[in-house]
Amino acid sequence: MESTANAAVKRKRQENGDTSKKRRKSGGEVTSEKQTEIEKLETEVLESRKNYNHIAALISLACNPETNVAAAEALCRVFISLLAQGKLVNKQDASEKDATVTKWLRDRLKAYHGVLFPMVYEKATAIKALMLIMALVKAEALHLNGESEAVFPLGFFMDLVAAVLQSPVEQLRTEFTDRFFSIYDDIRFYTLDTITQVFAAPLTGCANMSCRAFLNDEEQVIDAAVQNNAFNLLVGMRDPPESSEELEDFYVDPPRKKKTAVCSPSQHKKTAQKAWLAVMQMGLSKEQKKKALEIMATSIAPWFSQPEMLMDFLTDCYNSRGSTSLLALSGVFYLIQQRNLDYPSFYTKLYSLLDADILHSKYRSRFFRLLDTFLRSSHLPAVLVASFVKRLARLALNAPPSAIVAIVPWFYNVFKKHPLCTFMMHRVPRTQEERDILESEGLADPFLPDEEDPMKTRAIDSCIWEIVQLQSHYHPNVATIAKIVSEQFTKQYYGLEDFLDHSYSSVS
Repeated sequence: MESTANAAVKRKRQENGDTSKKRRKSGGEVTSEKQTEIEKLETEVLESRKNYNHIAALISLACNPETNVAAAEALCRVFISLLAQGKLVNKQDASEKDATVTKWLRDRLKAYHGVLFPMVYEKATAIKALMLIMALVKAEALHLNGESEAVFPLGFFMDLVAAVLQSPVEQLRTEFTDRFFSIYDDIRFYTLDTITQVFAAPLTGCANMSCRAFLNDEEQVIDAAVQNNAFNLLVGMRDPPESSEELEDFYVDPPRKKKTAVCSPSQHKKTAQKAWLAVMQMGLSKEQKKKALEIMATSIAPWFSQPEMLMDFLTDCYNSRGSTSLLALSGVFYLIQQRNLDYPSFYTKLYSLLDADILHSKYRSRFFRLLDTFLRSSHLPAVLVASFVKRLARLALNAPPSAIVAIVPWFYNVFKKHPLCTFMMHRVPRTQEERDILESEGLADPFLPDEEDPMKTRAIDSCIWEIVQLQSHYHPNVATIAKIVSEQFTKQYYGLEDFLDHSYSSVS
């Protein structure tokens, strides 16, 4: 039997393909006569079990676009009341007649589910349907199984997540995120678990109808819109819980046994990790990659209990060219610094990013902030640091003024942090032979600009004569700031933030 969510999807596709029929507007104003009829039916159902057949009448009214909202609200109140009274619980000592009534009521509850989910796809009724479904989720968790503690209705909730991700109503996802997903730990946990299952459906052949509902009928792949909606939902997650004490906001009463998965911070992280990997394995668009990389170190990596699982994604982005590679820097460095992951070629790759384009990129300021962090450690070899200084000095000869005014103060800070590199500022001939060659024909720059390994460029044997040339730059501000490397280093450090984010006009 198909789930309500899958049936709703197929029904929507049929409607979208039938252009000859006009769809009736749903969620409109109900007439006073119909409102009175709905209230009467609701009251009579709650007064006596003899009137349970009125539930079927209310379901019929809920299928009518003119009365769907009012009838759906009445049904929600009816079923919540019946659930609280235990009328839908299968009891072992119940008579055959009572068992038949209970089965009938449970069937009507499923029928009511089938009425609510199509409303999620309509702009006029989506938010109301969401609130009614979530009210039922809580009531069913507390009362449907007759247990002493709540049992989360996973199947019903999976159908809801399917509908939320597939609905064309963007406001629906905003409401679900703001009112439930971002607030309640159990809602977040089961949503992440659902995303993992449905995105694994194309790979595992998942037989669950809620999972299959995500798939494109022809290609059996996740629809791009659904994938994008799931991605945006994950992007909006708050910080992960670090202890069980932080797991205190539950939509449904938490289990009494604290060792269950929903009460475990490690299980929350594991579930989030699986959800992220499932979405990433479907392939991210260029814009999605950029968004993920921008928040990688702050909002994604902390959710991973096994950060090495991110290495393939990050290294693929880092090994690409352009802005994607730049944005991957912070994520890779986070894993190296905070999670002790090994990336031997990190600085070699970083060195390769220093090209003419980097100084004209809109991510230039971001790159310089990261570069300042990466080369801040005094434990780095002077040979390595000198290569970065020399490469940037060479690039500065053709850089825009707004970039040069950031490069020179950065040089100053590097020299203060790495004193062995200061020989690059005051390189003088040591032997008489060198002096004679310098006077007669000049000395060749030993720097190897085409060497890819920053440990082998011989930059430490060179000098930054390029900055001396910049002291005669046509732009007066550039010429002035370039002179700081020829003066005494009396200042402790320059605040790099004072020189970043400049444009040509701002340095004029």
